[in-house]
Amino acid sequence: MRPSWIEVDLDAVRHNVEAVAHLVEPSRVCAVVKADGYGHGDVPVADAAVSAGATMLAVALPEEGVRLREAGIEAPILLLSEPPLEDLADIVKWSITPTVYRHTTLEALADLGPVGVHVKADTGMHRVGAPPDVAFELALRLGGGALDATLEGLWTHFAVADEESPFTNVQIERFDELLERLERRGVSVPVTHLSNTAGALLHESARRDMVRLGLGMYGLYPSDPCREVVDLRPAMRVVTHVSYVRRLGPGDAPSYGRRRPLTAATTVVTAPIGYADGVPRLLSSRGGEVLVGGERRPFAGTVTMDQIVVDVGDREVDIGEEMVLIGSQGNQTIVADEWAKRTDTISYEIVTGMGARMPRRYGP
Repeated sequence: MRPSWIEVDLDAVRHNVEAVAHLVEPSRVCAVVKADGYGHGDVPVADAAVSAGATMLAVALPEEGVRLREAGIEAPILLLSEPPLEDLADIVKWSITPTVYRHTTLEALADLGPVGVHVKADTGMHRVGAPPDVAFELALRLGGGALDATLEGLWTHFAVADEESPFTNVQIERFDELLERLERRGVSVPVTHLSNTAGALLHESARRDMVRLGLGMYGLYPSDPCREVVDLRPAMRVVTHVSYVRRLGPGDAPSYGRRRPLTAATTVVTAPIGYADGVPRLLSSRGGEVLVGGERRPFAGTVTMDQIVVDVGDREVDIGEEMVLIGSQGNQTIVADEWAKRTDTISYEIVTGMGARMPRRYGP
């Protein structure tokens, strides 16, 4: 067994779902488990989220929803984007709730028998979703009773809910105008949802019937203001073990490119984990650190595909000793946000980038 793995604390997942559910009640929580549960493992995370009170799950791809069903998960599952038309039959077969924003998709669904549908309105994100006038037409058709497909939900997605931007209020107003138009035509929408994690935490007026909890479920914050609202616990710990130890002298320069010649004699250790596993190559040139013996230690050279080298100074280290890249060891903690800041990205990319060849271990 390779001595590198990811530990996922399902108690932390449950805590995060419960904390947000309490904050937003009576709104319900839809747990977003796309991208293999943001790198944490979709099936175990989905089970934990439902046990903690999530009433719906959300995925990005049909196959993600099918995998949950095959694992025995019975909770409602929302598909967040329209799939290819040829995949619609499988969605209906596996009782996955489709999102619709084109008339052609709605017409194809209506031929497949009774199915509940969520309409996605584009209120300013401009990625996918129907312009408000088209969303209005789709909802009217679904609410008119002429189709086997029925309107179960109407939703939108925020572009800047994690920032102090007036544009979120613009999106809320556009969504409400759409709802008012539908109400005037006698169309009632059973479930409305606008908020991602940032929207749920920072925009109380946008919580509505349901919020979609993504990043926050894994114990990470979309922005610093979110930290003031709720206590979340990171669920991921990335662990490896020392595989080789050697003493090097001044001028020696470990790893590809010989980028960082040593300035003094030091002990350098190798661990079997690299950028193929999700450790950003940039991390070693941007001041990245790992934990060894409860202490922060810097990279000694460039991250490679399968291995890293770390400068542990004069500390005595044994082969097999634990090294933590993300998570806690002793009194020290490194979080995904730290990696993100050092590599000019976001924590979403860090955790979803954890490679499939890294085994996941779940507890408690």
